[in-house]
Amino acid sequence: MAGNAAVIAVCGHEAAYGRALEGRLGPDTGIVPNGRALFRTVAAHLRRGERVVVVPMTLGREPGLVADTARTLRAVPDAGRGAVLLAEPFGTAQHLVAWLRAAAGRVPADSALLVAAPTGDPFEDAELHRVAALVRRYGRHSLVEVAFDGGDPDPAEGVRRCGLLGAERVALLPASFTDVRPVGEAAVPVADAGPLVPDPALRRVLDERVADARRRWDEHGDDGISTGLTAADHHGHAHTHPPGEGHGHSHDHAHGHPHEHGPGTGHRHHHHPSAAGADLGIRSIA
Repeated sequence: MAGNAAVIAVCGHEAAYGRALEGRLGPDTGIVPNGRALFRTVAAHLRRGERVVVVPMTLGREPGLVADTARTLRAVPDAGRGAVLLAEPFGTAQHLVAWLRAAAGRVPADSALLVAAPTGDPFEDAELHRVAALVRRYGRHSLVEVAFDGGDPDPAEGVRRCGLLGAERVALLPASFTDVRPVGEAAVPVADAGPLVPDPALRRVLDERVADARRRWDEHGDDGISTGLTAADHHGHAHTHPPGEGHGHSHDHAHGHPHEHGPGTGHRHHHHPSAAGADLGIRSIA
């Protein structure tokens, strides 16, 4: 893969469809939402004879972004033969737990934590509750609540709930690339513990993803697109069954399921780590 390949960060709601990353990734990285914008941007680079590496900017709550990006790239004419590479997503849910735990470690133990992010579909929102539970289970803060920008509870309601539960102060932990803050006067003092990933770390992790995508192509001839198509296979209704109504299909264990390897590692083993080790082996955490 040419060293001067274009890099594109494709964004969903976790990054406000790109608005939350403007000016943060450096001048050489394109920032676009998925869909037509990504299709046109990639096609334009290919017409100029430039190769492209696309990085899905999810922190683990939006696996559909990876699969949708792969479908978009597969539809671009002349995207084969390594001309377009789909990198591993920026982060997984395990990375998100680790980054939140690192941020929580900078907050006084007697403060409540409010983990806040833009709302997604019901399964993405449920995932944030799971992530927050792990932050509480393996941290030192006894009160960890969740809030959703555009959802229920919203950040203002989340702060109010913390106050009703006895918190005298609240630290807001953003679980996305966006700044999520309560609107209106808060019942208790609120401190912003963000950003989740500072700009230098954003660029470093992005560079690792791009380098790994190039290495995977050079060593294995894998452009990442076929694997990316299966990223959301175990997310949402497709694998939710009432008791006694499961089905008998098999699962391909070669797909890119979120796991706890550090940013930049390129293997794709189907592995579920213990929550206690969620932040182990992560190279780029802050």
